[in-house]
Amino acid sequence: MSKKALKTISLLWISSLFGAGCAFLIQVILARYLSPVDFGDFAAAFATVTLFVPLAGFGIAQFWLKVFGEEGWSATRWFSSSFTFIIISSLSVLAFLLFWAIIGPHDKTMQVVLFILSFYIFGQVALELIGSKLQLEEKYVYLALWQLSPHLIRLITIGYIVFLSSIILTPLLVALTYTSVAVIFTIIGGVQFYLIKRGNFHLKGHTLNISSKTQVIPNIKILISQVWPFGLAGLFHLIYFQSDIILIKYISGSEAAANYNVAFTVMVAVYILPTVIYQKFLLPKMHRWAHHDREKFYKTYNDGNRIMLFLGLLAMILIWLLIPSFIPFIFGANKYTSSIDILNILAFSIPVLFVASSVGSTLVTKEHMKSKVKCMGTVAIINIILNIILIPTYGTFGAAIATVISNVILLLLYYITAIKLVFKLKI
Repeated sequence: MSKKALKTISLLWISSLFGAGCAFLIQVILARYLSPVDFGDFAAAFATVTLFVPLAGFGIAQFWLKVFGEEGWSATRWFSSSFTFIIISSLSVLAFLLFWAIIGPHDKTMQVVLFILSFYIFGQVALELIGSKLQLEEKYVYLALWQLSPHLIRLITIGYIVFLSSIILTPLLVALTYTSVAVIFTIIGGVQFYLIKRGNFHLKGHTLNISSKTQVIPNIKILISQVWPFGLAGLFHLIYFQSDIILIKYISGSEAAANYNVAFTVMVAVYILPTVIYQKFLLPKMHRWAHHDREKFYKTYNDGNRIMLFLGLLAMILIWLLIPSFIPFIFGANKYTSSIDILNILAFSIPVLFVASSVGSTLVTKEHMKSKVKCMGTVAIINIILNIILIPTYGTFGAAIATVISNVILLLLYYITAIKLVFKLKI
Protein backbone atom coordinates (compact mmCIF):
# COMPACT_ATOMS: atom_id res chain seq x y z
CA MET A 1 0.00 0.00 0.00
CA SER A 2 1.43 3.38 -1.02
CA LYS A 3 2.06 6.15 1.48
CA LYS A 4 -0.60 8.28 -0.23
CA ALA A 5 -3.21 5.53 0.09
CA LEU A 6 -2.24 4.88 3.69
CA LYS A 7 -2.47 8.59 4.47
CA THR A 8 -5.92 8.81 2.87
CA ILE A 9 -7.24 5.76 4.71
CA SER A 10 -5.82 7.12 7.96
CA LEU A 11 -7.56 10.45 7.39
CA LEU A 12 -10.90 8.82 6.64
CA TRP A 13 -10.51 6.34 9.48
CA ILE A 14 -9.67 9.07 11.99
CA SER A 15 -12.60 11.24 10.87
CA SER A 16 -14.93 8.23 10.92
CA LEU A 17 -13.57 7.22 14.31
CA PHE A 18 -14.10 10.75 15.60
CA GLY A 19 -17.61 10.78 14.10
CA ALA A 20 -18.42 7.41 15.59
CA GLY A 21 -16.95 8.63 18.86
CA CYS A 22 -19.38 11.55 18.79
CA ALA A 23 -22.26 9.20 17.98
CA PHE A 24 -21.11 6.87 20.74
CA LEU A 25 -20.94 9.70 23.28
CA ILE A 26 -24.45 10.76 22.29
CA GLN A 27 -25.66 7.23 23.02
CA VAL A 28 -23.84 7.29 26.37
CA ILE A 29 -25.49 10.59 27.30
CA LEU A 30 -28.91 9.33 26.23
CA ALA A 31 -28.45 6.08 28.15
CA ARG A 32 -27.43 7.94 31.29
CA TYR A 33 -29.92 10.82 31.22
CA LEU A 34 -32.99 9.11 29.80
CA SER A 35 -34.84 6.32 31.56
CA PRO A 36 -34.33 2.86 30.01
CA VAL A 37 -37.91 3.00 28.69
CA ASP A 38 -37.39 6.42 27.04
CA PHE A 39 -34.01 5.35 25.68
CA GLY A 40 -35.57 2.21 24.24
CA ASP A 41 -38.37 4.20 22.63
CA PHE A 42 -35.92 6.58 20.96
CA ALA A 43 -33.63 3.74 19.84
CA ALA A 44 -36.52 1.82 18.28
CA ALA A 45 -37.91 4.92 16.55
CA PHE A 46 -34.48 5.88 15.21
CA ALA A 47 -33.84 2.31 13.99
CA THR A 48 -37.21 2.35 12.23
CA VAL A 49 -36.45 5.58 10.37
CA THR A 50 -32.91 4.58 9.39
CA LEU A 51 -34.28 1.25 8.14
CA PHE A 52 -36.16 3.17 5.44
CA VAL A 53 -33.36 5.56 4.45
CA PRO A 54 -32.13 3.11 1.74
CA LEU A 55 -35.56 3.27 0.11
CA ALA A 56 -35.41 7.07 0.09
CA GLY A 57 -31.94 7.21 -1.47
CA PHE A 58 -32.60 3.91 -3.25
CA GLY A 59 -28.92 3.23 -3.85
CA ILE A 60 -28.34 6.29 -6.06
CA ALA A 61 -25.16 7.21 -4.14
CA GLN A 62 -23.69 3.72 -4.56
CA PHE A 63 -24.84 3.57 -8.18
CA TRP A 64 -22.92 6.75 -8.94
CA LEU A 65 -19.69 5.10 -7.78
CA LYS A 66 -20.34 2.14 -10.07
CA VAL A 67 -21.47 3.99 -13.18
CA PHE A 68 -18.66 6.57 -13.03
CA GLY A 69 -16.17 3.71 -12.64
CA GLU A 70 -17.54 2.22 -15.87
CA GLU A 71 -18.39 5.28 -17.99
CA GLY A 72 -16.09 7.96 -16.64
CA TRP A 73 -17.22 11.49 -17.49
CA SER A 74 -20.06 10.16 -19.64
CA ALA A 75 -21.87 9.13 -16.46
CA THR A 76 -22.81 12.76 -15.79
CA ARG A 77 -25.81 11.96 -17.99
CA TRP A 78 -27.38 10.18 -14.99
CA PHE A 79 -27.49 13.27 -12.75
CA SER A 80 -30.78 14.76 -13.94
CA SER A 81 -32.93 11.63 -13.50
CA SER A 82 -31.14 10.86 -10.22
CA PHE A 83 -32.16 14.16 -8.64
CA THR A 84 -35.77 13.83 -9.84
CA PHE A 85 -36.06 10.29 -8.54
CA ILE A 86 -34.54 11.20 -5.18
CA ILE A 87 -37.22 13.81 -4.58
CA ILE A 88 -40.02 11.38 -5.46
CA SER A 89 -38.66 8.46 -3.44
CA SER A 90 -37.85 10.58 -0.36
CA LEU A 91 -41.31 12.13 -0.24
CA SER A 92 -42.89 8.68 -0.65
CA VAL A 93 -40.89 7.25 2.24
CA LEU A 94 -41.72 10.27 4.38
CA ALA A 95 -45.43 9.77 3.73
CA PHE A 96 -45.20 6.11 4.72
CA LEU A 97 -43.30 6.84 7.95
CA LEU A 98 -45.76 9.53 8.98
CA PHE A 99 -48.62 7.13 8.30
CA TRP A 100 -46.94 4.37 10.34
CA ALA A 101 -46.27 6.78 13.20
CA ILE A 102 -49.98 7.55 13.34
CA ILE A 103 -51.49 4.06 12.94
CA GLY A 104 -48.76 1.82 14.41
CA PRO A 105 -48.99 0.09 17.83
CA HIS A 106 -47.04 2.82 19.64
CA ASP A 107 -47.35 4.54 22.95
CA LYS A 108 -47.65 8.34 22.80
CA THR A 109 -43.91 9.00 23.24
CA MET A 110 -42.90 6.58 20.51
CA GLN A 111 -45.54 8.00 18.18
CA VAL A 112 -44.39 11.62 18.51
CA VAL A 113 -40.68 10.73 18.34
CA LEU A 114 -41.19 8.62 15.22
CA PHE A 115 -43.25 11.39 13.61
CA ILE A 116 -40.50 13.98 14.14
CA LEU A 117 -37.66 11.66 13.16
CA SER A 118 -39.37 10.83 9.86
CA PHE A 119 -37.95 14.07 8.41
CA TYR A 120 -34.43 12.87 9.30
CA ILE A 121 -34.35 10.84 6.07
CA PHE A 122 -33.77 13.94 3.91
CA GLY A 123 -30.52 14.77 5.69
CA GLN A 124 -29.22 11.22 5.37
CA VAL A 125 -29.94 11.09 1.66
CA ALA A 126 -28.09 14.39 1.17
CA LEU A 127 -25.13 13.11 3.20
CA GLU A 128 -24.87 9.94 1.11
CA LEU A 129 -25.13 11.66 -2.28
CA ILE A 130 -22.65 14.44 -1.53
CA GLY A 131 -20.38 11.84 0.10
CA SER A 132 -20.31 9.88 -3.19
CA LYS A 133 -19.60 13.08 -5.13
CA LEU A 134 -16.60 13.82 -2.89
CA GLN A 135 -15.36 10.23 -3.26
CA LEU A 136 -15.51 10.48 -7.04
CA GLU A 137 -13.64 13.79 -6.88
CA GLU A 138 -11.18 12.21 -4.40
CA LYS A 139 -11.61 15.20 -2.10
CA TYR A 140 -10.94 13.14 0.97
CA VAL A 141 -10.39 16.04 3.37
CA TYR A 142 -13.81 17.46 2.51
CA LEU A 143 -15.29 13.95 2.70
CA ALA A 144 -13.83 13.51 6.17
CA LEU A 145 -15.35 16.81 7.32
CA TRP A 146 -18.67 16.05 5.62
CA GLN A 147 -19.11 12.69 7.35
CA LEU A 148 -17.97 14.05 10.72
CA SER A 149 -19.98 17.28 10.91
CA PRO A 150 -23.51 15.97 11.63
CA HIS A 151 -22.29 13.77 14.50
CA LEU A 152 -20.29 16.63 16.00
CA ILE A 153 -23.15 19.13 15.77
CA ARG A 154 -25.57 16.67 17.39
CA LEU A 155 -23.11 15.97 20.19
CA ILE A 156 -22.50 19.67 20.89
CA THR A 157 -26.25 20.38 20.92
CA ILE A 158 -27.20 17.49 23.19
CA GLY A 159 -24.17 18.13 25.39
CA TYR A 160 -25.25 21.75 25.81
CA ILE A 161 -28.80 20.71 26.73
CA VAL A 162 -27.61 18.22 29.36
CA PHE A 163 -24.61 19.96 30.90
CA LEU A 164 -25.03 23.71 30.34
CA SER A 165 -28.76 24.37 30.32
CA SER A 166 -31.61 23.80 32.74
CA ILE A 167 -33.65 21.95 30.10
CA ILE A 168 -34.64 18.38 30.95
CA LEU A 169 -33.60 15.89 28.27
CA THR A 170 -36.51 13.97 26.75
CA PRO A 171 -36.87 11.65 23.72
CA LEU A 172 -38.87 14.40 22.03
CA LEU A 173 -36.03 16.90 22.45
CA VAL A 174 -33.49 14.40 21.13
CA ALA A 175 -35.66 13.73 18.08
CA LEU A 176 -35.95 17.47 17.42
CA THR A 177 -32.15 17.79 17.62
CA TYR A 178 -31.54 14.98 15.12
CA THR A 179 -34.14 16.32 12.70
CA SER A 180 -32.93 19.93 12.96
CA VAL A 181 -29.37 18.89 12.08
CA ALA A 182 -30.75 16.82 9.20
CA VAL A 183 -32.58 19.89 7.85
CA ILE A 184 -29.32 21.87 7.87
CA PHE A 185 -27.56 19.22 5.79
CA THR A 186 -30.56 18.88 3.50
CA ILE A 187 -30.21 22.58 2.65
CA ILE A 188 -26.44 22.29 2.13
CA GLY A 189 -27.01 19.22 -0.02
CA GLY A 190 -29.62 21.05 -2.08
CA VAL A 191 -27.13 23.81 -2.84
CA GLN A 192 -24.54 21.22 -3.85
CA PHE A 193 -27.01 19.46 -6.15
CA TYR A 194 -27.73 22.77 -7.84
CA LEU A 195 -24.01 23.36 -8.38
CA ILE A 196 -23.57 19.84 -9.78
CA LYS A 197 -26.32 20.48 -12.33
CA ARG A 198 -24.51 23.70 -13.26
CA GLY A 199 -21.34 21.70 -14.02
CA ASN A 200 -19.45 22.06 -10.74
CA PHE A 201 -18.10 18.50 -10.72
CA HIS A 202 -14.47 17.35 -10.97
CA LEU A 203 -14.15 13.60 -11.56
CA LYS A 204 -10.77 12.02 -10.77
CA GLY A 205 -9.16 8.98 -12.37
CA HIS A 206 -10.73 9.49 -15.81
CA THR A 207 -9.82 11.61 -18.78
CA LEU A 208 -12.42 14.10 -20.00
CA ASN A 209 -13.58 11.98 -22.93
CA ILE A 210 -17.36 11.68 -23.25
CA SER A 211 -18.36 8.84 -25.55
CA SER A 212 -21.14 9.44 -28.07
CA LYS A 213 -22.51 5.97 -27.25
CA THR A 214 -23.30 6.98 -23.70
CA GLN A 215 -24.87 10.36 -24.36
CA VAL A 216 -28.45 9.11 -24.28
CA ILE A 217 -30.04 10.85 -21.27
CA PRO A 218 -31.73 8.10 -19.19
CA ASN A 219 -35.23 8.62 -17.88
CA ILE A 220 -36.41 7.57 -14.42
CA LYS A 221 -37.58 4.16 -15.64
CA ILE A 222 -34.13 3.35 -16.99
CA LEU A 223 -32.54 4.68 -13.80
CA ILE A 224 -34.71 2.45 -11.59
CA SER A 225 -33.78 -0.60 -13.68
CA GLN A 226 -30.13 0.14 -12.83
CA VAL A 227 -30.29 1.28 -9.21
CA TRP A 228 -32.79 -1.10 -7.60
CA PRO A 229 -30.13 -3.64 -6.55
CA PHE A 230 -28.27 -0.91 -4.63
CA GLY A 231 -31.45 0.31 -2.96
CA LEU A 232 -32.51 -3.16 -1.86
CA ALA A 233 -28.96 -3.96 -0.73
CA GLY A 234 -29.03 -1.05 1.71
CA LEU A 235 -32.45 -2.10 3.00
CA PHE A 236 -31.47 -5.75 3.43
CA HIS A 237 -28.27 -4.76 5.19
CA LEU A 238 -30.14 -2.75 7.79
CA ILE A 239 -32.71 -5.53 8.24
CA TYR A 240 -30.13 -8.10 9.33
CA PHE A 241 -27.92 -5.49 11.00
CA GLN A 242 -30.31 -3.49 13.18
CA SER A 243 -33.95 -4.58 12.76
CA ASP A 244 -33.44 -6.60 15.96
CA ILE A 245 -33.89 -3.38 17.96
CA ILE A 246 -37.28 -2.74 16.38
CA LEU A 247 -38.51 -6.31 16.87
CA ILE A 248 -37.28 -6.38 20.48
CA LYS A 249 -39.18 -3.15 21.15
CA TYR A 250 -42.47 -4.57 19.89
CA ILE A 251 -41.98 -8.10 21.29
CA SER A 252 -40.08 -7.60 24.57
CA GLY A 253 -40.58 -3.90 25.37
CA SER A 254 -38.65 -0.63 25.47
CA GLU A 255 -36.27 -1.55 28.29
CA ALA A 256 -35.09 -4.68 26.48
CA ALA A 257 -34.56 -2.58 23.33
CA ALA A 258 -32.45 -0.15 25.37
CA ASN A 259 -30.17 -2.94 26.63
CA TYR A 260 -29.73 -4.33 23.14
CA ASN A 261 -29.06 -0.86 21.74
CA VAL A 262 -26.16 -0.36 24.17
CA ALA A 263 -24.48 -3.50 22.83
CA PHE A 264 -25.36 -2.53 19.26
CA THR A 265 -23.75 0.90 19.76
CA VAL A 266 -20.45 -0.72 20.67
CA MET A 267 -20.62 -3.00 17.63
CA VAL A 268 -21.24 -0.04 15.31
CA ALA A 269 -18.05 1.58 16.63
CA VAL A 270 -16.10 -1.62 15.96
CA TYR A 271 -17.26 -1.80 12.34
CA ILE A 272 -15.83 1.61 11.48
CA LEU A 273 -12.52 0.31 10.13
CA PRO A 274 -13.80 -2.04 7.39
CA THR A 275 -16.47 0.51 6.47
CA VAL A 276 -13.84 3.21 5.94
CA ILE A 277 -11.55 0.95 3.92
CA TYR A 278 -14.17 -0.54 1.62
CA GLN A 279 -16.98 2.04 1.46
CA LYS A 280 -15.11 5.34 1.76
CA PHE A 281 -11.77 4.59 0.10
CA LEU A 282 -11.62 1.42 -2.03
CA LEU A 283 -15.11 1.26 -3.54
CA PRO A 284 -14.62 3.70 -6.45
CA LYS A 285 -11.25 2.08 -7.15
CA MET A 286 -12.70 -1.45 -7.04
CA HIS A 287 -15.17 -0.49 -9.78
CA ARG A 288 -12.31 0.88 -11.87
CA TRP A 289 -9.98 -2.09 -11.30
CA ALA A 290 -12.74 -4.61 -12.03
CA HIS A 291 -12.90 -3.21 -15.57
CA HIS A 292 -9.35 -2.07 -16.24
CA ASP A 293 -6.92 -3.90 -13.90
CA ARG A 294 -8.09 -7.42 -13.03
CA GLU A 295 -4.75 -8.43 -11.50
CA LYS A 296 -4.86 -5.59 -8.99
CA PHE A 297 -8.54 -6.33 -8.36
CA TYR A 298 -7.83 -9.95 -7.45
CA LYS A 299 -4.78 -9.07 -5.35
CA THR A 300 -6.81 -6.53 -3.37
CA TYR A 301 -9.43 -9.22 -2.73
CA ASN A 302 -6.92 -11.78 -1.43
CA ASP A 303 -4.91 -9.35 0.67
CA GLY A 304 -8.10 -7.81 2.04
CA ASN A 305 -9.46 -11.16 3.21
CA ARG A 306 -6.32 -11.93 5.19
CA ILE A 307 -6.02 -8.47 6.73
CA MET A 308 -9.71 -8.29 7.65
CA LEU A 309 -9.61 -11.73 9.30
CA PHE A 310 -6.64 -10.73 11.44
CA LEU A 311 -8.14 -7.38 12.43
CA GLY A 312 -11.54 -8.94 13.11
CA LEU A 313 -10.13 -11.62 15.41
CA LEU A 314 -8.08 -9.00 17.24
CA ALA A 315 -11.15 -6.78 17.73
CA MET A 316 -13.24 -9.73 18.96
CA ILE A 317 -10.65 -10.66 21.60
CA LEU A 318 -10.35 -7.05 22.75
CA ILE A 319 -14.13 -6.82 23.14
CA TRP A 320 -14.20 -9.93 25.32
CA LEU A 321 -11.35 -8.64 27.48
CA LEU A 322 -12.42 -5.02 27.93
CA ILE A 323 -16.21 -4.90 27.76
CA PRO A 324 -17.07 -6.37 31.21
CA SER A 325 -15.58 -3.29 32.87
CA PHE A 326 -16.21 -0.86 30.00
CA ILE A 327 -20.03 -0.94 29.85
CA PRO A 328 -20.66 -0.43 33.60
CA PHE A 329 -18.11 2.40 33.67
CA ILE A 330 -19.46 4.20 30.59
CA PHE A 331 -23.20 3.53 30.66
CA GLY A 332 -23.79 3.22 34.41
CA ALA A 333 -22.97 0.53 36.95
CA ASN A 334 -26.45 -0.95 37.38
CA LYS A 335 -28.40 0.25 34.37
CA TYR A 336 -27.42 -1.95 31.41
CA THR A 337 -25.55 -4.93 32.85
CA SER A 338 -27.30 -7.44 30.58
CA SER A 339 -25.72 -5.61 27.61
CA ILE A 340 -22.41 -7.28 28.52
CA ASP A 341 -23.75 -10.76 27.82
CA ILE A 342 -25.45 -9.55 24.65
CA LEU A 343 -22.18 -8.06 23.43
CA ASN A 344 -20.23 -11.21 24.26
CA ILE A 345 -22.50 -13.05 21.83
CA LEU A 346 -22.48 -10.34 19.14
CA ALA A 347 -18.66 -10.26 19.24
CA PHE A 348 -18.56 -13.57 17.33
CA SER A 349 -19.82 -11.57 14.33
CA ILE A 350 -16.85 -9.21 14.25
CA PRO A 351 -14.31 -11.31 12.26
CA VAL A 352 -17.15 -12.66 10.13
CA LEU A 353 -18.34 -9.21 9.05
CA PHE A 354 -14.79 -7.87 8.65
CA VAL A 355 -14.07 -10.60 6.07
CA ALA A 356 -17.54 -10.17 4.54
CA SER A 357 -16.65 -6.51 3.87
CA SER A 358 -13.71 -7.65 1.75
CA VAL A 359 -15.48 -10.48 -0.06
CA GLY A 360 -18.68 -8.49 -0.57
CA SER A 361 -16.81 -5.55 -2.10
CA THR A 362 -16.16 -7.65 -5.22
CA LEU A 363 -19.88 -8.22 -5.70
CA VAL A 364 -20.76 -4.56 -6.26
CA THR A 365 -18.68 -4.46 -9.45
CA LYS A 366 -19.80 -5.08 -13.02
CA GLU A 367 -23.05 -7.04 -13.25
CA HIS A 368 -22.68 -8.85 -9.93
CA MET A 369 -24.70 -6.48 -7.73
CA LYS A 370 -27.92 -8.41 -8.37
CA SER A 371 -26.26 -11.57 -7.06
CA LYS A 372 -25.14 -9.71 -3.95
CA VAL A 373 -28.69 -8.48 -3.38
CA LYS A 374 -29.97 -12.06 -3.59
CA CYS A 375 -27.49 -13.07 -0.88
CA MET A 376 -28.49 -10.14 1.32
CA GLY A 377 -32.21 -10.68 0.74
CA THR A 378 -31.89 -14.35 1.71
CA VAL A 379 -30.06 -13.43 4.91
CA ALA A 380 -32.57 -10.66 5.73
CA ILE A 381 -35.44 -13.17 5.51
CA ILE A 382 -33.52 -15.71 7.62
CA ASN A 383 -32.74 -13.03 10.19
CA ILE A 384 -36.37 -11.95 10.57
CA ILE A 385 -37.52 -15.58 10.91
CA LEU A 386 -34.85 -16.33 13.51
CA ASN A 387 -35.73 -13.20 15.48
CA ILE A 388 -39.44 -14.02 15.48
CA ILE A 389 -38.63 -17.54 16.71
CA LEU A 390 -35.92 -16.68 19.25
CA ILE A 391 -36.88 -13.31 20.76
CA PRO A 392 -40.15 -14.46 22.42
CA THR A 393 -38.25 -17.25 24.23
CA TYR A 394 -34.74 -15.87 24.73
CA GLY A 395 -35.31 -12.10 24.49
CA THR A 396 -32.27 -10.00 23.62
CA PHE A 397 -29.97 -13.03 23.71
CA GLY A 398 -32.11 -14.66 21.02
CA ALA A 399 -31.73 -11.56 18.86
CA ALA A 400 -27.94 -11.65 19.32
CA ILE A 401 -27.80 -15.33 18.35
CA ALA A 402 -29.95 -14.63 15.29
CA THR A 403 -27.54 -11.88 14.26
CA VAL A 404 -24.46 -14.10 14.54
CA ILE A 405 -26.06 -16.94 12.57
CA SER A 406 -27.23 -14.51 9.88
CA ASN A 407 -23.77 -12.99 9.50
CA VAL A 408 -22.10 -16.39 9.14
CA ILE A 409 -24.59 -17.33 6.42
CA LEU A 410 -23.99 -13.99 4.71
CA LEU A 411 -20.22 -14.54 4.55
CA LEU A 412 -20.66 -18.06 3.16
CA LEU A 413 -23.04 -16.83 0.46
CA TYR A 414 -20.72 -13.95 -0.43
CA TYR A 415 -17.71 -16.25 -0.70
CA ILE A 416 -19.44 -18.85 -2.86
CA THR A 417 -20.88 -16.18 -5.13
CA ALA A 418 -17.57 -14.32 -5.51
CA ILE A 419 -15.63 -17.48 -6.35
CA LYS A 420 -18.17 -18.74 -8.87
CA LEU A 421 -19.29 -15.52 -10.56
CA VAL A 422 -16.61 -12.86 -10.04
CA PHE A 423 -13.47 -14.96 -10.30
CA LYS A 424 -15.05 -17.97 -12.05
CA LEU A 425 -13.13 -20.53 -10.00
CA LYS A 426 -14.21 -23.98 -8.87
CA ILE A 427 -14.81 -24.50 -5.15
